[in-house]
Amino acid sequence: MAKVISINQSEEKGVVKKPVAQGELVIDHGLKNDAHSGPWHRQVSLLGLESFDKLAKLGKIDNLNPGVFAENITTEGLVLYELPVGTKLKIGEAIVEVTQIGKKCHHGCEIFQKVGDCVMPREGIFTRVLKGATIQSGDAIEVLP
Repeated sequence: MAKVISINQSEEKGVVKKPVAQGELVIDHGLKNDAHSGPWHRQVSLLGLESFDKLAKLGKIDNLNPGVFAENITTEGLVLYELPVGTKLKIGEAIVEVTQIGKKCHHGCEIFQKVGDCVMPREGIFTRVLKGATIQSGDAIEVLP
C-alpha cells in the first residue's frame, strides 16, 4: 500500500523544506503556506523514498530526511515518476492530478549544494489540487482509475 511518509513546506523556493505535522491541500492552490503554492501547474511536489534509496545506495547522500529535496509530500510504495501526466491520486481525502514529471533544476539550487545531487529533476512529480483536504503522515495514496 502506498502512503504518505511526510508533509513538508517552506516559506521560500529553492530551499530544503521542513516536515510539518499535517498540511492543508487547497483546490487550485496547493499546500497552504508553502512557497510553491499558487494558481499554476506545479502546486504540490511529491517524491518517493524509493528515489532517496537509489542515491543512498550510490553513496551520494548522507542526509535522507524528508523535505531535503524540497518535495511537499514524501511517499512510499509507489513509483511516482512512472505515472503518466493526467493520473489522479487520492491522498487521504484529497485528490491531485499529475501535471509534470521532473523539472529543470535552477542554477545555484540549495538542495544540490547541500546534498550533492538533486533527484527531483529526474524522479519528482508535480500535481495540481482537484479536491482539497487536510493530509498527514500515514495517509493512504491511491491511484484513481
